[in-house]
Amino acid sequence: MSSASSAAPESALRTEQDRASWVPMIGLFLAQILMSYNVSALPVSLGGMVETFGVPPTDISTAIVTYGLVVAALVMVGAKIGQRVGWVIVFRVVVALFAVSAILMIAAPSVEFVILAQALAGASAAIIVPSLVALIAENYRGAQQATAIGSLGSARALAGVSAFLIGGTLATLVGWRQVFIVVLVLAVAVFILSFRLRGEPGNSEIKIDVVAALLIGAGIVSLTLGVNNLNRWGLLQAGADAPFDVLGLSPAPVLVVIGLILVQLFFFWTRRRAKAGKVPLVSLSVFGSSRERAAVYAMFIVVGLEAALNFSIPLYIQIVQGRTPFDTSLAMLPFNLTVFFTAMLVVRFYRRFSPRTIGMFSFSLTTVALVWLAVVVNNNWETFPTILGLFVFGVGQGALVTLVFNVLVTASPKTLAGDVGSVRGTTQNLASAVGTAVAGALLVGILSVNVVGSLVDHPELPPELVAQVDLDRTNFVSNDRLKEVLEQTDASPAQVDAAVSVNEEARLSALKTGLLILAAVSALAIVPASRLPRYRPGEVPTSVATGREPEPDRA
Repeated sequence: MSSASSAAPESALRTEQDRASWVPMIGLFLAQILMSYNVSALPVSLGGMVETFGVPPTDISTAIVTYGLVVAALVMVGAKIGQRVGWVIVFRVVVALFAVSAILMIAAPSVEFVILAQALAGASAAIIVPSLVALIAENYRGAQQATAIGSLGSARALAGVSAFLIGGTLATLVGWRQVFIVVLVLAVAVFILSFRLRGEPGNSEIKIDVVAALLIGAGIVSLTLGVNNLNRWGLLQAGADAPFDVLGLSPAPVLVVIGLILVQLFFFWTRRRAKAGKVPLVSLSVFGSSRERAAVYAMFIVVGLEAALNFSIPLYIQIVQGRTPFDTSLAMLPFNLTVFFTAMLVVRFYRRFSPRTIGMFSFSLTTVALVWLAVVVNNNWETFPTILGLFVFGVGQGALVTLVFNVLVTASPKTLAGDVGSVRGTTQNLASAVGTAVAGALLVGILSVNVVGSLVDHPELPPELVAQVDLDRTNFVSNDRLKEVLEQTDASPAQVDAAVSVNEEARLSALKTGLLILAAVSALAIVPASRLPRYRPGEVPTSVATGREPEPDRA
């Protein structure tokens, strides 16, 4: 009788939880859009800020890098702060700080204030990222939880579309400052909706490992700075733009090596602390089984591929073709919309197919799509074959972003689930930086090789002319820009046409080769995908919210 009576309330509780209001999730969904829109709005506003402040574009790009660095460096600490203080309270505070960063962006009198604003936004996002997982765990269960997790992936795609369409329109018609009024409005809306969230009080037993925080923070900063500047400072030898050199070597690879060493020291310190019975910053058991490692590897690769493609397409459309950001948004619309809807709908397949099956199939789709794009791409991105390739890639990308996040959250034991949000944030931000940097260095490197090879086939371009325009070390430029440079030399009309032809052929070949290399990376990702669990993803353990040991199941 007692058992039956206790089962009834539990059943009623589950039913109530399954019918939880979606209003709190709207706030969490908008929080993800808030972060993603802010990041996507920065490149859209680049030209306006350069004109307003009278600074080179590299100064504005520093703000973009600053945001990513701060998020990646602090997200692990942010997870512990949330567990210790309480997620709802901390969530409200950092959303309010994000609103302050938006106000700084709107009123910024100089580029230094823009960098400061993005540092503040990055520090806020470092806590928002893990809080999304924790608050979903506290507010939703069962099918609702799976849908809520899936919506986070789709929110990123929706924010990308919105930033290009809304931000691009505002920046063109009104001004770049108005682009960040949208950020302020979103932050205010999220803050208001946060009062519909419920959460447990903080766990004062949670300790923050300061040494580990410094090691992983410095390691991530060093690694990301190095990778981001491989192309500008030099791959091996120090280039002209390098701030300094180390015995003639570029500081970029040196920073990468230092970053890797610091990350290894972080793992060494964390293992030592765990053996001593102390609470680590992040439990390394999150990476303990092949399932967890496979999910981390898969997430890194899929986010890196997305970042590389998001860099390559705008590079070609805006720099090579000389078109506007709005044209870029139209070209990317099939991809972004496909990612958005696929991320929402893929959760419906969890009951029929295992993560391993979905993961391997999705990486197969992205591989086929990249090979297809490498074959059909030409100087016009709006052809049906190109749109079809972006659509297929978007299906695979959208499914993977949601799947690997879900598996990463649910594959770990309940006692370790509190570290998943921080691992996700670090992995995504680092992968995004690496994907963008590698794509840039790869495409420019291939372009230089192609130009040098093409010059051999064009004897009408003498070495003297090549030296005048530095053609054999060229970057991605439009035909019009190249003609302007050549007009300042003694090149004949025939030589101008030949140089434009060399540049046109070389850059298209570089793009095709780059896409094929990305396809090879995507194909290799099938290996970690084959190690994803066979069972369907379950629920986020409630220990993600407080880090407390879960109560043992009662018979």
